[in-house]
Amino acid sequence: MKNYLNFESDIKNLEDELDKLKDPYNQSGLSEVDTQKISQIQNELDEKLKMVYANLDPWQTTMVGFYGEDLSVLCGFAKFNGLSVLVIGQEKGEDLDSRIKRNFGMMRPEGYRKTIRLMQLADKFNIPIISFIDTPGAYPGVGAEERGQAEAIAKSIECCMKLKVPTIAIVIGEGGSGGAIALASSNKVLMLENAIYSVISPEGCATILWRDPKKMLDAAKAMKLSAKDLLELEIIDEIIPEPSGGAHRDKDLILENVRNALNKNLENFKQMSPEEIFDGRKNKFLKIGRSKGFMSNLNELSSLNLEKSNFNHFLKSKKIFVVGAGLTIFVIGLILYFL
Repeated sequence: MKNYLNFESDIKNLEDELDKLKDPYNQSGLSEVDTQKISQIQNELDEKLKMVYANLDPWQTTMVGFYGEDLSVLCGFAKFNGLSVLVIGQEKGEDLDSRIKRNFGMMRPEGYRKTIRLMQLADKFNIPIISFIDTPGAYPGVGAEERGQAEAIAKSIECCMKLKVPTIAIVIGEGGSGGAIALASSNKVLMLENAIYSVISPEGCATILWRDPKKMLDAAKAMKLSAKDLLELEIIDEIIPEPSGGAHRDKDLILENVRNALNKNLENFKQMSPEEIFDGRKNKFLKIGRSKGFMSNLNELSSLNLEKSNFNHFLKSKKIFVVGAGLTIFVIGLILYFL
């Protein structure tokens, strides 16, 4: 779906007419008359584009620079218990029309750049950031890739990690791949009890590993994408309990649970300095996946090193095998050379 600016109405009309003529589902083929008309409209469109963009005022130039709005993410400043906060929410929509409008919750580069701008503004004025994550992933379309989707996601992650204000992310439904982590690189990552958070969908994982999307059950188990598994792995920090049957069964209760979790975590940050908030977030992500054999103190990441005693013991135990294997390969090489 193309985004048109308010001064591009004539361009939109010409492109709509052109798309109708080129639509293969409206006719069995293009006649000579249709071909001529397409050529004529294309020439008109080219002339219109030249004329419009040759006379842009400063504000219109600014609008072109932003490209377009991304309705799959909603952002704004709000009050939570009297405290100013920035709220970022990924929105999928409620019915077919709204889901198409919101692009099924899949953000484009424009959306990530919008959130980056607002997060930097919140950081400047010392305003905490709350993100609600619910996306199958970033939009994988050609247009998004052409406009720098990967760069926008990377910049969003970088921005999240640099912030000196408290950041809390809550996975309320799907937390899919880079589309989620771009906003969930936070001091605290919370999950609703029945939400999921993973690098890829179970169907996608099954297709890659077993070349069979029907093995999605095996994939889901192996990926450990549930809140319980992720809390045990220390990928997330807290599980927000849901009403029996899911969050949609009792909206008031789930809202109260989310409110309590937010209030508790925001209170904990009040006694922390900006540097402590920044270091805490950095250390949180550096600790993920670290085994005890590689760190002498999980609270001091500067101690990250190999435990020499264990490593040297391993080398000593394998020394004879390594030397023997090396000599064997050398002898085989000589034999093959002289044959």
